[in-house]
Amino acid sequence: MKLLAALILAMLMAAPSHAQRVSFGLFGDTPYNAWERRHLPELIAEMDGEDLAFVIHDGDIKSGSSECSDAAFLDVLGAFRQSMHPLIYVPGDNEWTDCHRRSNGAYDPLERLAKLRELFFADAHALGRRKLVLERQSNDPAFTAYRENVRWEAGGVLFVGLNLPGSANNFHGAKGGGPSADYLARGKANHAWLAQAFALAGDRRLAGLLLVIQANPGFHAANAGRPATGYADFLDQLRRETMRFAGQVVLVHGDTHQHRIDQPMEDPESGAPIKNFTRVETFGSPSFGWIKASVDPANPRLFRFEPRIFAKPVFQ
Repeated sequence: MKLLAALILAMLMAAPSHAQRVSFGLFGDTPYNAWERRHLPELIAEMDGEDLAFVIHDGDIKSGSSECSDAAFLDVLGAFRQSMHPLIYVPGDNEWTDCHRRSNGAYDPLERLAKLRELFFADAHALGRRKLVLERQSNDPAFTAYRENVRWEAGGVLFVGLNLPGSANNFHGAKGGGPSADYLARGKANHAWLAQAFALAGDRRLAGLLLVIQANPGFHAANAGRPATGYADFLDQLRRETMRFAGQVVLVHGDTHQHRIDQPMEDPESGAPIKNFTRVETFGSPSFGWIKASVDPANPRLFRFEPRIFAKPVFQ
């Protein structure tokens, strides 16, 4: 009997804890043009009308051909601050890695990232009118620069934000070549933050982990043994951690503007999809909308996703 009791106790300790129902919003790759900027407050107001714990923007607050000015940043920041719900923002390539382009104003990308950190990640709270305290990686003395890497817990799930943008994750830097100093240093920070997140979720026996980045890291290329430049290490770590984790894992990203919900990460030995992993790509311009996501304990996959198309712009 003692052996049976010990086995039952071990199983209970290893099993994920019960999830609790909570809903949240997902959007990104907007505003890209005047129409989207004009209707952004309405999109946010639509989410305000829902019973959401928070909303997440997964990067690209401007188009890839518009200027990376302080004014452009402040304009969108003002709209984000009007959200009734806490709003968590993960930076995208259009607002920092690509800002060296002449059409973007020929800025230094790292200077633009510093400005984003100053404006959007100024304190311990998410943006929006209702406060949500976030844990920032910058609290770690080893990674004090990375204010944008965050995590928080809700509904028995750990939510994690990582600065992993498109344009090859800034592998080449503004001057070409690579790997850039930023890519190497930020890669160490991201690796540590992701490892800590999975360890924390495991220790707390959480039912799930939801990770938000901006870039589409290229699952199909990686499955074929040809990982996209800048994402191989991340995908290797994500695969290993997911396969060890007892709960469900979701990766939310934008970047390629193709809304989809699938299971594209494969077990390298069997070639089969990894069953506890789901990818969610948010809408992107010219599609304009958001996704109502929920932690649903009744769902075997733990999460539910409901696409909400707001409107489609009509170009003259």
